[in-house]
Amino acid sequence: MFKYTLDNKRYHTLNYFFKNKFGQKVIKVPIDLGSNCPNQDKGGCIYCSNKSKANIIIDTTDYIEQFKHTKDILEQKWPNSLYIPYFQSGTNTSLDVEVLKPLITKLLALPKVVGIAIATRPDSISPKWYDYLRKLNEQTFLMIELSLQSSNNNTLNFINRGHTKEVFKEAVDKLHQDHIFVVAHIINGLPYENKKDMLNTVSFLNDLKIDALKIHMLYIEKNTPLAKIYEKNKFPILSKDEYIDIVINQLELLKDTVVIERLTGDPLKSDLITPTWLLKKFVVLNDIDKEMVKRDTYQGKRAN
Repeated sequence: MFKYTLDNKRYHTLNYFFKNKFGQKVIKVPIDLGSNCPNQDKGGCIYCSNKSKANIIIDTTDYIEQFKHTKDILEQKWPNSLYIPYFQSGTNTSLDVEVLKPLITKLLALPKVVGIAIATRPDSISPKWYDYLRKLNEQTFLMIELSLQSSNNNTLNFINRGHTKEVFKEAVDKLHQDHIFVVAHIINGLPYENKKDMLNTVSFLNDLKIDALKIHMLYIEKNTPLAKIYEKNKFPILSKDEYIDIVINQLELLKDTVVIERLTGDPLKSDLITPTWLLKKFVVLNDIDKEMVKRDTYQGKRAN
């Protein structure tokens, strides 16, 4: 069995990481602060519908209540778990740091809260935010989630990402200087990328020594610039088998110390144009597991 798992997986699971670090189950609880994305002022990423929301169970702007409501439901199934509030939607460091400080302080004072996770963009962390994150990381376990999507600057320009891979590297380097845990996000199947491009992205992240990774599959949503591009020129979309093959190859290249937080996406059926195979998330995950067993492979098998 792969050494960094408790679930008979062949990759470094988040469940293993948390239990090894905290001694018991830890759950990230999404909170939606209603944060905007600064890149929307420049047209936004072409795949983004600009309505991404955290999967919260209660509709309220009382963020402590958001957290408590979800936590109470989760505790019915996992009564002995610990929790990490996760500012999931939007670019959260685009908010005034002085506005978020009191909320974070209140969350950390709640029972069974052992850390904070914050999603943002690599080009949207001000010096004031870096200073606060350094101090916050000294107080608690801090996870910063940064979307890269691809290490190919031509692709980043095509999808109107608004930053280069060099900007991403600079942000990771600054966060790592303060020993902050960095979670990178990438997307497989971006327009006109090939398998080599996607493997190069993982090699790039290996060089940066990222701490965790979320892998998504590109999907096309209604009412996005990408939907208009696809309507005019139906560029190739990865099949499920192609996606599984690429993910497994990426895992083989990825250092086994990198925690895998996600291996596929969660599109809404009402908004999705293609690929529809993504709607069966657990089928995709199970098929990845089966294929890794079939190939007798594991995360890090081909890592340098």
